[in-house]
Amino acid sequence: MSEVAGSAESPRRGLLRPLAVGLGGAVALGGAVGLAAFTGVLDGLPLIGRTDPAAAPPPIGDVVFLELEPMVISLAAQARHRHLRFSATLEVARGHQSDVTRLTPRILDVLNSYLRAVDPAEFDEPALLFRMRAQMLRRVRLVTGEERVRDILITEFVLN
Repeated sequence: MSEVAGSAESPRRGLLRPLAVGLGGAVALGGAVGLAAFTGVLDGLPLIGRTDPAAAPPPIGDVVFLELEPMVISLAAQARHRHLRFSATLEVARGHQSDVTRLTPRILDVLNSYLRAVDPAEFDEPALLFRMRAQMLRRVRLVTGEERVRDILITEFVLN
């Protein structure tokens, strides 16, 4: 009977030893990392959640948002959708607000021409909006000049 009791204890003892070693190692490693952080050894390492003040984005500055008139663009006859309802807002440097406002008819023409030329099959692609936004900003900057318009914000994009 003592042989049976002894054999029942040995698997339990075999599992306890690796668990104790792993737990002891984790505590030692945690203590070492805590000590390194406390003494400043880890200050030079890029850690999650830490920001470098020198790498912070520049201040926004004075910007004005100019809303463009909503547009309804007729899509090609073979398209699954018949119309695109589109609205956008331009992020403009404050000093150039009047220049961009004067050029609004040209901006609307460029955007309308571009949106009309987009292949209808592309409207099903998930990344289309990112590419379109970059293309529209490029075209708007060609009309207004590089420094006047900072960004284009798409506020409405509805396919019917």
